[in-house]
Amino acid sequence: MLSAGQDSALLRFALGSAYLQQSEADRAAVHLNKAVTLNPDYSAAWKLLGKAHTKQNNPDEARLAYQNGIAVAEKNGDMQAAREMRVFLKRLGNKPDHQPR
Repeated sequence: MLSAGQDSALLRFALGSAYLQQSEADRAAVHLNKAVTLNPDYSAAWKLLGKAHTKQNNPDEARLAYQNGIAVAEKNGDMQAAREMRVFLKRLGNKPDHQPR
């Protein structure tokens, strides 16, 4: 669909979700970043983008995605998504930024 020029936030979200399920966080983040660029009010995409960055061990980027997602979810009245992202954000705060190797 992308090669046919049918780009959309929903398509990018679906691709990002599929890549996350296959443990390909780097590829997922590319598509999820594009999803929130195409539709900045897409709270589910912000949530998955935060998860992708967490799996990439990019806590600062994950925090930013969750913070943006919480703001969007609250604006849209999606309180469940906002609560979930607050939990993920809190968990990030409890983890060290750099995992020991």
